[in-house]
Amino acid sequence: MSEHLIGLLLGMEEDWSSTFEELVRRLDLKIEHGGETHTFRTERVTIEPFRLRAVPRYDLVIDRLAHWYYVPREWLKKVAMMDGVYLLNNPFTFQAMEKHAAYCAMMRLGLHVPETWLLPHKHPPQDSRFAYTAARYNQAFDLEEIAQQVGFPLYMKPYDGGAWVGVTRIDDADELLEAYDDSGQRLMHLQAAVDFDVFVRTLSIGAETMTMHFDPSQPNHARYLVDHDFLSPGVGQEVRTIGRIVNAFFRWEFNSCETLVTDGLVQPIDYANACPDVSITSLHYYFPWAMKTLLKWSVFCAATSRNMRINLDPDRWFQIADDQDLDEGDKLAAYHRLTDEYFEQDAYDAFCAEHLGHVDEAMVDLVRSDWFDGLVVDTVKGTFPAHEHDHFVEHYRGLLRAWADDQHRPRPVPGAASGHGRA
Repeated sequence: MSEHLIGLLLGMEEDWSSTFEELVRRLDLKIEHGGETHTFRTERVTIEPFRLRAVPRYDLVIDRLAHWYYVPREWLKKVAMMDGVYLLNNPFTFQAMEKHAAYCAMMRLGLHVPETWLLPHKHPPQDSRFAYTAARYNQAFDLEEIAQQVGFPLYMKPYDGGAWVGVTRIDDADELLEAYDDSGQRLMHLQAAVDFDVFVRTLSIGAETMTMHFDPSQPNHARYLVDHDFLSPGVGQEVRTIGRIVNAFFRWEFNSCETLVTDGLVQPIDYANACPDVSITSLHYYFPWAMKTLLKWSVFCAATSRNMRINLDPDRWFQIADDQDLDEGDKLAAYHRLTDEYFEQDAYDAFCAEHLGHVDEAMVDLVRSDWFDGLVVDTVKGTFPAHEHDHFVEHYRGLLRAWADDQHRPRPVPGAASGHGRA
């Protein structure tokens, strides 16, 4: 008997973590694989001093905290490097490859990232050495001239930001100067705005990707649209492939990607989100998919002793990018093959078919349970003001019941016009 302990490293999140824990408990998996019986349980990781030679009890840790809390981040680096604990996500690349580096990497691979510039700080770092360095090496620049090269309208946004914090749409020079003045000591990008037909957000968990119609102009609870036919098969496949490319390249396995589609042209604009939003109040209809997929990937990685890869391997990708005999479609197909290899797609599919075929129905039963309804009620009460509780309880109940009902209807073929599924 081999028991696998899955650690949950959490901040303020309760809805998805409680759901994941309950799904693991209800399934009570006993998987025969590799000559052993594998069982699974969860535990929430606590934060405390740690001895660098201490051996952790966890086989896999789902990290939702270490991008801003450095004590657990350093513990994750230790258990990955010294003890082979599998992590969602890789703390080494997540720390180093912020949105700026992610833009550079995907441009290097030939993806259609909009025109982007990095600006110096409006207010310099508080370092006594700065004045000397700036006087000797910093070049004066004309911000408005740069903006003209990017083209109005444009967006100013933090080079490493997330959750739409500090993002400003700029339509003219006055707004540009005001936004730059307000940026303070944050490094900012200027990025060309794109007129788009569809805003797409993909959520990738391991070897699976869900593609969702997204409307950033709506309040958080209404941004994900329940729309299964918003992309053509070819565009849907390209969108999912881009999400998988980002994840396989950076060794991320729990990440979201934003792309804009205009007349069939797919342009990724934000894809370094390696701690993606999986709250029930934002994902709603898509929340159960995220939970069951997170369970499947975690179980697969733990039971098969999947190797935690902490290093990048960019040369294979760059060889494809530089191959003059390949057109854009050929390169995407070649990149896709690398993603299949990284995620062990065939092995994962076979493992799920043999051992996890009942998880989908278990997730339906959980969503229809009194336990889950209580979770929805508690989550709404903890998120919205009291006068909106009744409205939003029924709102989320309706969306989640619709998801459960839809699981017993004919399912779309992956890569078809549904716009979601595996890539």
